[in-house]
Amino acid sequence: MITIIATIKAKEGMMDKVIEILKEIIPKIRESEPGLKAYIPHTVKGRKDKNTILFYEKYENKEALDVHMAKLAKNMEKLMPFLEPGMDTKTCFEII
Repeated sequence: MITIIATIKAKEGMMDKVIEILKEIIPKIRESEPGLKAYIPHTVKGRKDKNTILFYEKYENKEALDVHMAKLAKNMEKLMPFLEPGMDTKTCFEII
């Protein structure tokens, strides 16, 4: 299993719109990628992180991750105008 922790930031005042779009697109992503085992966006509390969304993602293998990455730009197209530039990602590999 491969786990990804990805962080994005909504533009100021756009968090509600970002959440609305995520609720629309996340189910479609989950349905279209059989090797995707978890794809869960979270809001992050705290003044410093008020516009932050953290994704917890689990992939069956590298091939499943590659499929997701190949579709990422298209899947997130509707969301991009409401986000700050950049995404922080951490690729994690299970120990046990």
